[in-house]
Amino acid sequence: MSIGHLDDETVEKYREAGDILRTVLDESAEMVEPGVTHLEVAEYAESRIHEHDAGCAFPVNISVNEEASHATPARDDDTEFGEDMVCLDVGVHVDGYIADAAVTVDLTGNDELVEAAEEALDAALDAVEPGAETGAIGAEIEDVIRGYGYMPILNLSGHGVQQWDAHTGPNIPNRGAERGVELQVGDVVAIEPFATDGSGKVTEGVKEEIYSLENDRSVRNRQARQVLDEVKENYRTLPFAARWLDVPRAEMAIRRLEQNHVLHGYPVLKEDDGCLVSQAEHTVIVTEDGCEITTN
Repeated sequence: MSIGHLDDETVEKYREAGDILRTVLDESAEMVEPGVTHLEVAEYAESRIHEHDAGCAFPVNISVNEEASHATPARDDDTEFGEDMVCLDVGVHVDGYIADAAVTVDLTGNDELVEAAEEALDAALDAVEPGAETGAIGAEIEDVIRGYGYMPILNLSGHGVQQWDAHTGPNIPNRGAERGVELQVGDVVAIEPFATDGSGKVTEGVKEEIYSLENDRSVRNRQARQVLDEVKENYRTLPFAARWLDVPRAEMAIRRLEQNHVLHGYPVLKEDDGCLVSQAEHTVIVTEDGCEITTN
């Protein structure tokens, strides 16, 4: 059944991506426990996505404690989970049509912070319908999280997804805003509340393991050309992990391509005060009478 401007085939691909994501995210979350490495969970999830004949819309994000986003393990990362708050964010695509969802696995005993993000997501989903303003949805998120005594991450937001584009408009803020975009039937959006016991702002750290193609331009260095060719062939404009590249000395080539503005890097985002962050996320298609959650 078509929804708004989305034809039947497109809707089915969004649904298929969501079904695969739900399975993989549930399985991966079960793995998160002390002594297991971040890399084991990331590689498991990414391999399971490929086993379902789908692609990774972005590298599996494993953000721990004060980290909010863009954290994924390096090729040789042996970091193990301890008494951590773990945000697990997974993206799946079928022919470029994307599902994006996240859960928080709490190993710290701070259940209420996790609950705040989950309840905020539920409130936001209840508010989604044609004509709903993104600023009003943000107000629902903020009200719930503040009601728990926490802060939403004010400079992170939900977002639209389109074919081969994991982060497009409209933005759906995690706070109330007077100005917003009205949602339309057929819009596909990922809503992702973040809650923290800190001041509610993230800044960029120094670690960077995720990249995407920014400008397709000629490069002279042989390794850099190999990396660029692999990126264009396998990932197009979607984000990828440095550990995915099958090129000798890929890290040096990536640095060269980033300096030449061919690749864009995504530094890990961290809560300003070093406080804990929880996250919850679903992808939805806006329908005539509300929304369909593709990642449920």
